Amino acid sequence: MRALLLHALVAALLAAAGIAAYDRWVLRPTLVVGVVDLSEVYRAKEAEFTQMLTSTGTEAEREQALALARRFSQRLPAALEELPRECGCLVVIKSAIAGAPNSRDLTPVLRRKVDQP
Repeated sequence: MRALLLHALVAALLAAAGIAAYDRWVLRPTLVVGVVDLSEVYRAKEAEFTQMLTSTGTEAEREQALALARRFSQRLPAALEELPRECGCLVVIKSAIAGAPNSRDLTPVLRRKVDQP
């Protein structure tokens, strides 16, 4: 009888350890949600572009501003596709989520990706 209780206790401890390990290394990482404030990134780049266009006097400077806008429009979709792979999480636009306890703000990462030369 005593041996049976010991075996049951060991089995219960192993099962609890397995469940805890699964929760820690498999389940919880998949519950993380990355949040991106896309409108903030877009508004900042739009303000930079507008400032460049209004303060430039030469045609070459205007072309440089247009090249900046073109690069941004090409980099933004690529950066948004890279974010979920890099963080290993679901990425959602900030305005689409009311609250998530396991969320990470990825806006600075997106901003760096878009601003890279």
